[in-house]
Amino acid sequence: METARLVSLIAATITTGLVGGLFYGFSVAVMPGLRASSDRTAVETMQRVNVAILNGWFLLGYVGSLLFTGLALGLHLPGDGRRALLPLAGAFVAYVLAMAVTARVNIPLNNALEQAGPVDRITDPAAVRRAFEERWVRANVWRTVLCTVAFALLTWALALHGGHA
Repeated sequence: METARLVSLIAATITTGLVGGLFYGFSVAVMPGLRASSDRTAVETMQRVNVAILNGWFLLGYVGSLLFTGLALGLHLPGDGRRALLPLAGAFVAYVLAMAVTARVNIPLNNALEQAGPVDRITDPAAVRRAFEERWVRANVWRTVLCTVAFALLTWALALHGGHA
């Protein structure tokens, strides 16, 4: 039981850190870099990123974080694992909120961007960009903050686990 607790907690921490780092990278580099690009370039780049990101490695981190955190939380419920429950529960809630932001804001905006069609056929790329960029960036900042909170809480849970084992 102790090994399963530790392994699930480590896996949750790693996957959450990877996803939070991805969102952070978009916040501090990708989107600021695209801000200086032409409308067509920005739209085309985000359309391509939205296709490229749908792969097994991304899904392992994105879904894995939720599953591993939930598993770690469940495994820490009985007996002597309760010390880490508060940070684990907080990490789980923070990550679920990040997923909710993604589902309610980022994914619908990504879908609308895709529905705009090939960039060379878009008659008003500035309008497409305006409908997408500001809301997407703001939501991504929230996802970044929530994943960072989840990561910090998982790190705290690891410290409690290490002090307990």
